[in-house]
Amino acid sequence: MRISEETSMTTTHATHENHPAETYADYLSRDHAADLKLAAERLASVARHTHLEESQILSEMTGARVLLKPENLQKTGSFKLRGAYNKIASLSQDELDRGIITASAGNHAQGVAYAARERGAHATIVMPRITPPIKVDATRALGATVALEGDVFDESSAYAANAARTQGLTFVHPFNDYEVLTGQGTIAMEILEDCPEVTDILVPLGGGGLGAGVAMAVKTFAPHVRVIGVTPEGSVAFGQSFAAGEHRVHAADAVHTAAEGVAVREPGSLTFALLEKYLDGFVTVSERDISEMILLMLEKHKLVVEAAGAVSLAALNVLDKVQALPDLEAPLEAPALSERVIVPILSGGNIDTVTMGAVIQRGMISRGRIMQFGVELPDTPGQLALIAQILADLRANVIELNHDQFKAQSHYTNAVLLEVTVETNGPDHIQQIMDALHVKGFRVNRVY
Repeated sequence: MRISEETSMTTTHATHENHPAETYADYLSRDHAADLKLAAERLASVARHTHLEESQILSEMTGARVLLKPENLQKTGSFKLRGAYNKIASLSQDELDRGIITASAGNHAQGVAYAARERGAHATIVMPRITPPIKVDATRALGATVALEGDVFDESSAYAANAARTQGLTFVHPFNDYEVLTGQGTIAMEILEDCPEVTDILVPLGGGGLGAGVAMAVKTFAPHVRVIGVTPEGSVAFGQSFAAGEHRVHAADAVHTAAEGVAVREPGSLTFALLEKYLDGFVTVSERDISEMILLMLEKHKLVVEAAGAVSLAALNVLDKVQALPDLEAPLEAPALSERVIVPILSGGNIDTVTMGAVIQRGMISRGRIMQFGVELPDTPGQLALIAQILADLRANVIELNHDQFKAQSHYTNAVLLEVTVETNGPDHIQQIMDALHVKGFRVNRVY
């Protein structure tokens, strides 16, 4: 254990005001097996047991056996239902009667709204103003009151915590709460039940509730299994906190990622303490890889996965870059890829259509499935037809074409700028098109 009894501290987060006497050491030394089994019992008739799905394409890509844990198919479209329901099931009637308040970027909101409705409590959800409308509408449809406050999650959370203190409401933190993260840990219990031979579980890290719960459950029931935390490159709080080695979280100055579900500037202090104890490794992934995995899930598995849900999938591209935590006492050795059974957790699928369209386009561009180029042509008959014939011969499907005389840099010499967007079959196909245009004497500028 890397957090000792002497270095433990009483939490000051609003989520733990119901049991202020407990310290981090108390949580770390609890009977996790009993707590996890109780959570599983509470969720047995509520949460779906999402069954693993083998991915042939990802297995071929990595050289390992890859099975998907599709929590995007969970009720409310996200794993968050598990933790929210377990927490609310643990509340007393007095705490329920006071009303529940929480902050969320969307998925936890729906979990709390669903659980509160099931237990007959009123829920108020504070969401960032940037929350996609689909998540706001889905939360309201479950009977909760929604307040849009703050530009990022951390501002919404501060607003909700203050409202809980001033109005006497029961605050349910989306991740920095023992009952919440224990509920999330039931995901790992299902993975271990369905695939005892699993060697690695990949889990996205935002505030750390999912990662802490999964890691705690794995090390409780199957300590030989590795748990790898994954964050986008633009969300650096966990990386900075692990690297500091001071047993405390470090807040990031800013977060830049399309994965709003893990866009958290400051990890939970309790979740961080548990992750320091139980997490085996850590890796960051690019926005490009996240977008590509969303597209791959749509095309190959017919699964809708939001950006945060694709973070763990993106880690499959960088398995060789996984880092052990700095002061991990005995890092688990990774077996050869051919011997590994890897389970990425697809944490959610709540993505609005506008965002989905943008993500698909980015993914197609990065995979060489869409290309746009510009070329200046002499303003004479037949030039456009010649370009069209080259593209047709190479079976490049034209998506958009703009023939504009006024955009040409050399318009005084009767040139015209042609901008073409085409659907392609990958980088090699793009190179064939560029080569064919150059052979015909065209000077081409590739836009993307």
